[in-house]
Amino acid sequence: MDGCLSFLSAIYSIFGFSFTLKLSTRPEKYLGNIESWNEAERLLQSALEKFGHPWSLNPGDGAFYGPKIDITISDALRRRHQCATIQLDFQLPERFQLQYRSDDIENPFKRPVIIHRAILGSVERMIAILTENYGGKWPFWLSPRQILVIPVAIAFNEYANSISERLNSLGFYSEADLSGETLNKKIRNGEIAQWNFTFVVGEEELKSNSVNVRSREGGSKQRGEVKPLDHMIEALIELKKNKKFSLGIDHPPSLEIHDDKQKS
Repeated sequence: MDGCLSFLSAIYSIFGFSFTLKLSTRPEKYLGNIESWNEAERLLQSALEKFGHPWSLNPGDGAFYGPKIDITISDALRRRHQCATIQLDFQLPERFQLQYRSDDIENPFKRPVIIHRAILGSVERMIAILTENYGGKWPFWLSPRQILVIPVAIAFNEYANSISERLNSLGFYSEADLSGETLNKKIRNGEIAQWNFTFVVGEEELKSNSVNVRSREGGSKQRGEVKPLDHMIEALIELKKNKKFSLGIDHPPSLEIHDDKQKS
């Protein structure tokens, strides 16, 4: 249980979520005996206290086969969603007569306990919550539009395309805008599409194997900063690998996350 809660905390911190915890106890209709239920609830409560995060009691809302820890987050519209859940199950192993071999010579066969663990919960619901919270401003490591490469003129299309192809070969999502639109229009389209970074390239960048970098958060008035291409690629690899929100210029959106117990 300690491992499940630690895993939960690690995953949710990556997405930028805080969460509320509730211990849901024995419902009116349940399987098994009171003693095993009391023991299961005691173990869950002990794990929650050791975890150290605020939690509350939710009497009678456990599953029919065991108590559970329900994890709730709020989306951007302050609607509450139960996503993750961790359930401790003493009953189904008994009903299915499950056994495992232990090193106990006198009693080698033991009854296991099942832990039902869902960190994201419904994947579709989690994606919907993330979509609303990020408002299209996906963190770089999760973004489907990471780097847009824009040439300042047709003469630099080949250089722009080669950069995009190199980025894609390294596992990034990149496109080169080789359309006939004006430079300002291409940059504006990239802003509207919420590309994390825009690399503008021209004669100076071609000669020095560099790119003029614009971040999504910089807005339309930023002038950009010329950086060596290899340096930027190293920085992007690090950003993606560590699932960071920021290179110093790519900040996470504010999330409307609420914790009732902390608030009270």
